[in-house]
Amino acid sequence: MSRLKIAMIQMRVDFNEPSKNLERAEQFIGEAAKAKAQICVLPECLDIGWGNPKALELGEPIPGKISEAYCEMAKKYHIFLVAGLTETCSEKVYNAAILISDRGEVLLHHRKINVLTGVEDVYEIGNSLGVADTALGKIGIDICADNSANSTVLAHSLARMGAQIILSPCSWAVRPDRDVEKEPYGNEWFVPYKQLASLYQMPIIGVSNVGNVEDGSWKGWKAIGNSIAVDSNGEVLAVLPYGESAQVMEIVEVTLLDDRKKGTSLSEEISNKLFE
Repeated sequence: MSRLKIAMIQMRVDFNEPSKNLERAEQFIGEAAKAKAQICVLPECLDIGWGNPKALELGEPIPGKISEAYCEMAKKYHIFLVAGLTETCSEKVYNAAILISDRGEVLLHHRKINVLTGVEDVYEIGNSLGVADTALGKIGIDICADNSANSTVLAHSLARMGAQIILSPCSWAVRPDRDVEKEPYGNEWFVPYKQLASLYQMPIIGVSNVGNVEDGSWKGWKAIGNSIAVDSNGEVLAVLPYGESAQVMEIVEVTLLDDRKKGTSLSEEISNKLFE
């Protein structure tokens, strides 16, 4: 059993402004390093904004300028990073995330699978999942709706692959006229996060950006943060502020268990829990 300090960086993301967004991210990463965080989780498509119709024009390959900038930050501040970015590959675009070590090495590269309705013309579908065995533990990464209630098979798979924790860059957005008093935000994530965490004794952390969705089919919606951390017992550790201007960093400590069952033994245990 070990404890891990994770910086949840709920930051503003401006469309079409990769340099500005990276500069903002580095400021938060520096603060996280000073606070002795071991890993930072940054939002989805942090470079140019989620659902951006200019993705093919403004995106970068991996490795490329954006991923290399992340790697330099990780190395400079001696901290692990999980960061979202817009990846181009052979005239295709992927909503991607990478896990980077404190030495600036890319350990894991994920392409989002559960691409939302309305942006299918922007992003291709990812076709793989992975877990990285690191000095901090076995880490799985996915992106936003990969953990939604209709897509938990992906997180189940990461857990079966040995992940002790799942870290997820997100971009949670709501329509501009949503009345948060009448329609509280968060249940769509609390339910799958808590179920998965308690089933597998595996923390899950989702970190969203804040700001405006400035272009594309979701133009006019508001990215509202509300980032969530759930510990290995399914307890909600943190819910960050809600709102398009709610830029904040919070450090949480989670427990990673190293004595979980594997393979068929794990499958049988989970089946018994599900059908109790």
